[in-house]
Amino acid sequence: MATTASPLLVQQDAGVMTLTLNRPERLNALTPALLDELLATLIEARDSDSIRALVLTGAGRGFSAGADLRDASHTGKLDVRARLRNHYAPVITTMRTMEKPVLAAVNGVAAGAGMSLALACDLRVAARSARFIQAFVRIGLVPDAGSTFFLPRLVGMARAAEIAMLGDELSAEDAQAVGLVNRVVPDDDLPAVAAELAARLARGPRSIGLIKRVLNLSLTSDLASQLQHEEDLQALAAASEDFAEGVTAFLEKRQAHFRGR
Repeated sequence: MATTASPLLVQQDAGVMTLTLNRPERLNALTPALLDELLATLIEARDSDSIRALVLTGAGRGFSAGADLRDASHTGKLDVRARLRNHYAPVITTMRTMEKPVLAAVNGVAAGAGMSLALACDLRVAARSARFIQAFVRIGLVPDAGSTFFLPRLVGMARAAEIAMLGDELSAEDAQAVGLVNRVVPDDDLPAVAAELAARLARGPRSIGLIKRVLNLSLTSDLASQLQHEEDLQALAAASEDFAEGVTAFLEKRQAHFRGR
């Protein structure tokens, strides 16, 4: 009897959890089942002391082509509100609020909600063949899964309007030029580069999670509030074991060995 492959592959190594969207025959198009499994795994990683960084990527030729429209058509009338509220929003919210860095390794196409997933990550490394498409407008929809939140903050309002309203394809180089992507690498180098960056993050101090928190807070803060957030989180960082190790290592002129505490 044939067995159905898991829609999400999970690998752990030296503090890094790699999550691979695994529907390559559909360019890793997103279904409620895949999103629910991704959410459960993200929560597991969030709550695990042994996981300190994550990589999100796609199997086969693409990162994710977005929502699986074929799946939606097969299930009858599509309840858009329920799908977004119950399946997409929890994934995006968990990615942004977990105090561990999430790195997108974008291979091939990242379209629609697939692009939203990439934008929800803290860092994005793209293969040279990667393509980014806000495909929603092509079928008469509005960007969702957080794209309207992330895009203006990453590239500015005018550029976000152009990308979302026209739905044109962005190459990896174009995405990097406008600030959507941190690095562009040869296709064959993507897994190794992503793994090395994630490993570096995983070896970092507890303050990396606090940096993520304070950067998130900056999106809705005025200057006075943000100065207070910095004070509060700096106090937490200064009380950590990692800060003590960092200072000791500096004084002893050696490499610090952080434990994420």
